[in-house]
Amino acid sequence: MPKTHRVTVEPVGQELECREDQTILDACLRAGIWLPHACTHGTCGTCKAEVLEGEVDHGEASAFALMDFERDEGRTLLCCARPRSDVVIEGDVDLEPGVTTYPVQDFTGTVAAVEDCALDTRRVLIDLDRPIAFNPGQYISLRLPDGRGDRSYSMANPPSRPDRIELNIRRTPGGAATDGWVFKTLRAGDQVALSGPYGRFFWRPERTEPAVLIAGGTGLAPLKSMIRHVLDSGAERRMVLFHGGRTQAHMYDVEYLRALEDEHADRFRYVPCLSEESAPGYRHGLVTDVMAADTDTYRGHVAYVCGPPPMVEAAIKTLMSKRLFPRDIYREDFYDTADKAGRGVRSPLMRR
Repeated sequence: MPKTHRVTVEPVGQELECREDQTILDACLRAGIWLPHACTHGTCGTCKAEVLEGEVDHGEASAFALMDFERDEGRTLLCCARPRSDVVIEGDVDLEPGVTTYPVQDFTGTVAAVEDCALDTRRVLIDLDRPIAFNPGQYISLRLPDGRGDRSYSMANPPSRPDRIELNIRRTPGGAATDGWVFKTLRAGDQVALSGPYGRFFWRPERTEPAVLIAGGTGLAPLKSMIRHVLDSGAERRMVLFHGGRTQAHMYDVEYLRALEDEHADRFRYVPCLSEESAPGYRHGLVTDVMAADTDTYRGHVAYVCGPPPMVEAAIKTLMSKRLFPRDIYREDFYDTADKAGRGVRSPLMRR
């Protein structure tokens, strides 16, 4: 049994137990203490915190996200740090008014279906051993077979359907999770282990402004959860979704989203975009260029942006050039294992 240590989180003064084989971030989330985080594998630096007392193992934290001088000064990345003694940390505890926080829990699931939904994307449906409570837009951590690690995937289903989760998984060439499992051996009936919910990228019901949602590739998944939640709830909110892909073969759920647009024309507009080909019913160009040309200003809106880091950064620059303030932009960067070899992308102005 791994040894446990006491972790004290300042400035709230809350104490919790953390195993030596467990990251401090994981222990905090399971205790219902929400600290800023994004990539969860030591690349982006979002979860950086001060170690005021005690010792930690920095694990696989990237040398770009946590430089040597920062380690010497007592900083750490909570998504990688494991305690080696009782520790006191100081973090930016997220106490957002009006937001329900759901502690992270472990689940067992049975794969209900695995299907190709785009050229490089599979839809995986998983029936859980019990319902999962979450905010639309949050993600789960899926354990790889034989304990080879885990991967984070956003839930595309709305919270009103908590017994079966939907994951949209893009293939990463050479990836242990995709080429080695999801696109190779994963089948209906397989048992899987997962935990969640994670993340602070989710729908804010208290924001009453019109919403612009911008997705690249499988960045559609959390936005689809938000859209389905809002439309199912009957909330009078206007939303426009810009979804970008390279070609028609890379796009998915197009007909489903068009049907939603037809059914809820007064509340939802769908704009699919292709960057490498032209086709009827699609806007041609990068999704960020299309959404820039769609209106003179995004002032008075709230934005949710999700996808690869370069696309997210480009979308944010466009939104700001169209008069939208940083406080009105929520972002989620989809990292893959290749990002661990390079510098993580982070904009400190945006809310994750």
